[in-house]
Amino acid sequence: MDRRRIIKHYKSTTKEQAQGPILYWMSREQRSEDHWPLSYAQELALKENKPLLAVFTLMESFLEANHSHYDFMLRGLKEVAKNLEDNRISFVILQGDPSEMLPRFIEEHRISHVVTDFDPLKHKRNLQENMANTISVPLDVVDGRNIVPITTASPKQEYGAYTLRPKLHKQLDEFLHQTPIIINHPVVYKKNLPEVPWDSLLESLELKKNSYLEITYPSGPKAAGNQLQEFIDHRLKNYSAHSNDPTKEVLSGLSPYLHFGQLSSQRVLLALEESDFSSSATADFVEQIFVRKELSDNYCYYNSNYDNIKGFPDWAKKSLDAHRGDLREYLYDYKDFQYGKTHDELWNAAQWELLKTGKIHSYLRMYWCKKIFEWTKSPEEAMEIAIRLNDGYSLDGRDPNGYTGIAWSIGGVHDRAWKERPVFGKIRYMNYNGAKRKFDVAKYIHTYLGDEDHE
Repeated sequence: MDRRRIIKHYKSTTKEQAQGPILYWMSREQRSEDHWPLSYAQELALKENKPLLAVFTLMESFLEANHSHYDFMLRGLKEVAKNLEDNRISFVILQGDPSEMLPRFIEEHRISHVVTDFDPLKHKRNLQENMANTISVPLDVVDGRNIVPITTASPKQEYGAYTLRPKLHKQLDEFLHQTPIIINHPVVYKKNLPEVPWDSLLESLELKKNSYLEITYPSGPKAAGNQLQEFIDHRLKNYSAHSNDPTKEVLSGLSPYLHFGQLSSQRVLLALEESDFSSSATADFVEQIFVRKELSDNYCYYNSNYDNIKGFPDWAKKSLDAHRGDLREYLYDYKDFQYGKTHDELWNAAQWELLKTGKIHSYLRMYWCKKIFEWTKSPEEAMEIAIRLNDGYSLDGRDPNGYTGIAWSIGGVHDRAWKERPVFGKIRYMNYNGAKRKFDVAKYIHTYLGDEDHE
């Protein structure tokens, strides 16, 4: 494996090296193929003729994640566990606080080396840092999410897509290639490993439920691959023309699979390359799945204030401060937003799309967030509400894409200054009439509101 994918290497804190298995601590990348961290862990294990274990640490709660998010994730993990075990790699779920459960497991099984996957979000990075300071064996953090490794793509926070794009495309050919295939591991480890109680695991967790959401999407790497192929075969050709129209079904539907790491963006680009990589529709989609996605990781990695207004560019902070006292025509609180109780039926429909399906169409997600800003007392309150709603209801919430999109909508991150106006200052503005020019607003509203009473 290219060592540039190792984002952090924490050395052993003891001179006595444990002689037990290599451990892959699975988190962000929940699959068994196209998997750089797992490939690297197997490379280490094969080199030292040691067993390879995969462990997932299941926290009782995670940010605003609810029952539906855990259900989708666990269904996928069950498939991943079988795939790993078919390759003679044992899979374990440790339920509870990772900072307690994982060190205990590492000591009990005399783990000799830990490999985990890179995540730019600060709670994951802090957890990994604390883990490295707790355990006595080496820990490597490997970037399996970005096609061009995060620190290789750029050593700093990029101002916008136009500054990162050329850097990424310049290195694309170097990094866009097949990941080593996971082979049947020659040494199996089964000593005192706990069984995963798949049938009772979800219900053993005390999780919030969204009574309106019924997840019908199949989960897991196989479903992700099927979704990718279906998109390429049937919807990609119309992507460029209709991707901003929520009444047309042209989007990929891949975001939940990418978020949970059931599919890699590297696999997506390889599949596109095999189809029609030069078409305008494909180029527009590559901009999203490659440039914008890796730009989000860049922002969250190099700016620890990605979830608050301190992360906004200086011009935006000055502009927002200058308009703090502006009169808001409408003001709503979290409960009003939560169940779509605003005066704007388009916004309400977008919120009900989120409640019912676990996602909002990408164009309307921008409108949805900007109106939260327009109808709250401050950008701080807007950030808090938007993040809470997105993390709590979107299947792909709690993700760099979500935090970056909210920061773009409210704070001009990766954007430029626009014509000054009340409340927004120089932040880009979106309105109902603009949406009407792009798509059939009445049709979209009827799809998610219909004649229902949402009391």
